[in-house]
Amino acid sequence: MQRRALLTLAASAAALSLAGCGFALRKAPNFAFTKLFSSLSESSQLGVELRRSLQATRKVEVISDVRRINEAQVILDVLGDQREKVVLSLNATGQVREFQLRLRFRFKLRTLAGKELIPDTEILQQRDISFNESAVLAKEAEEALLYRDMQSDVIQQIMRRLAAVTEL
Repeated sequence: MQRRALLTLAASAAALSLAGCGFALRKAPNFAFTKLFSSLSESSQLGVELRRSLQATRKVEVISDVRRINEAQVILDVLGDQREKVVLSLNATGQVREFQLRLRFRFKLRTLAGKELIPDTEILQQRDISFNESAVLAKEAEEALLYRDMQSDVIQQIMRRLAAVTEL
């Protein structure tokens, strides 16, 4: 009985200390705009995920139809979206031992009038991956997983930068 009371007291103390320090879960970002035009390609994995993330906030409508561009408050110009795979190291026989995977995304945000809200910005993510020719399929799956991870990081950075825009 005494042990149960001690455990309850410890759990209560932990809960109170978390509440007292200002800890709070991250909330959906607030944007200074409600309608965003973007010409993000339907074939771009990053573009699809960014559109999904913006619409998931239920605060931003993403317009991709050029005929409706005048309805948008801001325009997200995608200047570049590329994946790179660079050889980092070779063994003594000239076979690849390590690659570096890179994901680059360049964009800028502007109003319809042309006022630049976010200047030309490049977000770069990179990961190193070892390579073994005896496990090619496993390494391909690992590579796809790393690209997905980098893509999620890039999306989160873009979302934070869009939320940092305070006035149009």
